[in-house]
Amino acid sequence: MKQAQFTLDVESSPAGFTDITPAIHRCVKNSGIQTGLLNIFLKHTSAGLIIQENADPDVLKDLKSFFDRTVPQNNALYTHTYEGKDDMPAHIRSVLTNVSLSIPVTNARPALGTWQAVYLYEHRNQAHIRHIVLHLIGE
Repeated sequence: MKQAQFTLDVESSPAGFTDITPAIHRCVKNSGIQTGLLNIFLKHTSAGLIIQENADPDVLKDLKSFFDRTVPQNNALYTHTYEGKDDMPAHIRSVLTNVSLSIPVTNARPALGTWQAVYLYEHRNQAHIRHIVLHLIGE
């Protein structure tokens, strides 16, 4: 059994999606693991990881609209407000998305579906450098 670990430092898009799939593919290829499991972990509490469609950009627009309606940036709704109107909503959105994903590795590639991509979803209104740990185990 083999293991490999990589850290990605990703500059996020303000309140938006950053496709990290190409970087993940490179790490899996460089690991030398043909068959196994990839765990992706985001070391932050105001962003998230999602697997979502990569063919139609309207899907991401609709997801953003959904989150904007469901978790509004309105300080009157929250107690934790000293980091700005986008901070507490970002924490809530992080709970609704993921900070960790597990993806099987097959033939030295993440076993994503044809139209699937892995996105870093920045929940804050400014870009940040986000740190993502990839851990692979397999043969």
